[in-house]
Amino acid sequence: MTTAPQSTRGAVAGPELDEDYRDLVAMVREFANEVVAPVSAELDARHEFPYDIVRQMGELGLFGLPFPEEYGGMGGDYFALALALEELGRVNQSVAITLEAGVSLGAMPVYRFGTEEQRQQWLPELVTARRLAGFGLTEPNGGSDAGGTQTTASLADGTWTVNGAKEFITNSGTDITSLVTVTAVTGTTEGRDGKPAKEISTILVPSGTPGFTVGQAYDKAGWNSSDTHPLFFDDVRVPEANLLGERGRGYANFLSILDEGRIAIAALATGAAQGCVDECVAYANTRLAFGQPIGRYQAVSFKIARMQARAHTARLAYYEAAAKMLAGKPFKTEAAIAKLVAGEAAMDNARDATQVFGGYGFMNESLVTRHYRDSKILEIGEGTTEVQLMLIARSLGL
Repeated sequence: MTTAPQSTRGAVAGPELDEDYRDLVAMVREFANEVVAPVSAELDARHEFPYDIVRQMGELGLFGLPFPEEYGGMGGDYFALALALEELGRVNQSVAITLEAGVSLGAMPVYRFGTEEQRQQWLPELVTARRLAGFGLTEPNGGSDAGGTQTTASLADGTWTVNGAKEFITNSGTDITSLVTVTAVTGTTEGRDGKPAKEISTILVPSGTPGFTVGQAYDKAGWNSSDTHPLFFDDVRVPEANLLGERGRGYANFLSILDEGRIAIAALATGAAQGCVDECVAYANTRLAFGQPIGRYQAVSFKIARMQARAHTARLAYYEAAAKMLAGKPFKTEAAIAKLVAGEAAMDNARDATQVFGGYGFMNESLVTRHYRDSKILEIGEGTTEVQLMLIARSLGL
């Protein structure tokens, strides 16, 4: 098995991929099938974080795909990350979301908005997966309403003091987590209507900082091998230099990170949808009922055909969003469409795959069962289905 190509840049034109992209897909598919898939059921059953797999993905260069070589990255692009996520998402969504969050939510804010000193300090370990970072946005009283941030950060004598709490934060409590980027209210500003509004900034909070507490891991319905915790900040003090990006731009910056992240989540969801198809095709060709493979019955074959149509449509949607992003064109609406279509495709395909498998589809050791449990969050995380519909409606002038 080889490492990821040093450069994966190329044209994103429909479903056809350039050679570098094809090589990356082949490499990640081999890794997913030979390394990830065989241990996935056990990791899921034990709710165990895949440290060894993360280490190997770091060695392959997957965490560094969209980052420049000067920071230890692979010199590729965001579409390369999306392709890797699709392949991993076919066999293990927990592993895929660990990569997605580690790159697009953990390291990417530092790369996009950090000073050169911050990049040099944090990125070399993040892009090689020696360390992970979390994205502290969601709060107990603010999910989709990210602008309702209640966590505060006050500046005095060159020090930020952070108080508040965050919920559902991925990669925030592992043994290799090095920091969490936290959105916090740092003052007031004038809103669009002329009335006072919250000034929201982002602060880098290193793991182990006094007053920063990682709560007990959640007992989730799915993504059982993914690390997710609540976070608490009680007079957490960090240097003024830990401000990430311009003061007061934290909310806007994180919204742009979420736009990119929706492409990544759409790719993961497409992989999950395709994984359900692959499992059903194999099962329908070998499972006998009434003297012949069940795939010969139209009720089954048509169901699987519809599943393939959903996966194909989802793939085209995230390809287009990625193409616009790489071309420097507006892509917010396309990213929302991709997230919407792919998330629903993953959930619908998981439900139909469970039906195709019958009783075997209700057993936890089955991949389609894990996809059934895992896929629901794809319609919730990084922007609910309703948020995507809101964004699409706004783009239509509604």
